[in-house]
Amino acid sequence: MAIRVFIADDHPMTRAGLVAALQREPDFEIVGEASDGNEAWRIIGETVPDVALIDIRMPGEDGVGLARRIKESGLPVCTLMLTSYDAQQYVMASLRAGAKGYLLKTASPEELARAIKTVAKGGIYLDSEVSRVVGEQEIVPESLSNREREVLILTSKGLSSKETAARLFISERTVQTHLASVYDKLGARNKTEAMLLALKYGVMTLEELLE
Repeated sequence: MAIRVFIADDHPMTRAGLVAALQREPDFEIVGEASDGNEAWRIIGETVPDVALIDIRMPGEDGVGLARRIKESGLPVCTLMLTSYDAQQYVMASLRAGAKGYLLKTASPEELARAIKTVAKGGIYLDSEVSRVVGEQEIVPESLSNREREVLILTSKGLSSKETAARLFISERTVQTHLASVYDKLGARNKTEAMLLALKYGVMTLEELLE
């Protein structure tokens, strides 16, 4: 059966291009479109697509908020974020909101199709540009300790140092010390790079990150 796809983007030309690209694929059926987050939520509830292709920045409710609503509703809809915005700022917020994929608008039609098929099957898809920094890291890092790994997973989920410390029964200072060690071992400059590099080397899985 065809994968039922819904498209939410406030730019008519972008939506038209996405529809045209997907209609060339026999595996996809476009079940609806919307130009803002509120309209998108209404139509998603009516059509219940397999995959909702959502722009991050839209009038009304933004894409991250919409992804969170879909997740909390329990609807069997996989969210794939489509954006022109820098992954450094948005990728973790999208994943924490329940998105199963993150794709930049520079992606080819072939990659778009691949991403939709991946998330429709229950997988996770990150744009090749999102993961570029990971691909540039050639040095195999030192192993993280169990505590460093725990700290990295919790902070990658969006917990503050105070919340992480309380969860692990350690001090905030100790959390910061572990994070500094994680960055040093992975060769990361910030939390996003540390998360992506940890995923690359199997230090943690996306399933653990999204639990």
